[in-house]
Amino acid sequence: MAAMEKILGKSADVVGHGTIPFELGYELGGTADIVYFHQHLAGVVAATAELIGREDQLKNDQGNYELMICTRESEEWGETIIGQLAHYTLESVLNPGETMDIGPATPEGSTIAAFLFCDYGRFKVRGRKAGLLLCLGITADELSECRDGNREDVEFAMKQAGIFPFTDLFRDSVL
Repeated sequence: MAAMEKILGKSADVVGHGTIPFELGYELGGTADIVYFHQHLAGVVAATAELIGREDQLKNDQGNYELMICTRESEEWGETIIGQLAHYTLESVLNPGETMDIGPATPEGSTIAAFLFCDYGRFKVRGRKAGLLLCLGITADELSECRDGNREDVEFAMKQAGIFPFTDLFRDSVL
C-alpha cells in the first residue's frame, strides 16, 4: 500500500473485500480485494490489492503488478471487473500497450469494447519490480486503431479529449 500511495495518494479507509476470497479461485467466484483512492484525480481510482508479491502471478514488463481503473464516480462495474480479471494474471501476462476485448462484460448500451492496458506507475516492493497497470476502456474504433499499430495516437487523442485515464462506459470515440 505504501508504494501505491506514493503514486496515487492516501488510500481510503474502506477496502472492498470480495464476498468470496481471491484464494478460493475464479471458478468459485473469488475476487481480489479492492482499495480506493480519492485524492489522485477528480474521480475514483480502484486498484486490486492481491497481486504484488505473489509468486504465482505471471510477471509483465513491470514485474508483479496490480490492476487499476479510474472512473469519474464510484463505479461498481469497474471494481468488479478488475477484481475478477486479477485471476487472469495468474495464467496470462497482461503488458502495457496490449488490448483485451471486454464488450460482452460491459453494461448494456456501453460503447466500450475493450481495455487498453497502460503503464501507470512503477516502483519496488521488498526489492522486487512492481507496477500499476491501468485498465482503460476504449471503443471499437479505438481498439481497431490500437490493433493497427496506432496505440500511442489513441492514447494521445484520449488525453487531448480529457478522457484519459478514465473509463467512461457511455462515450463517443475520440477518433
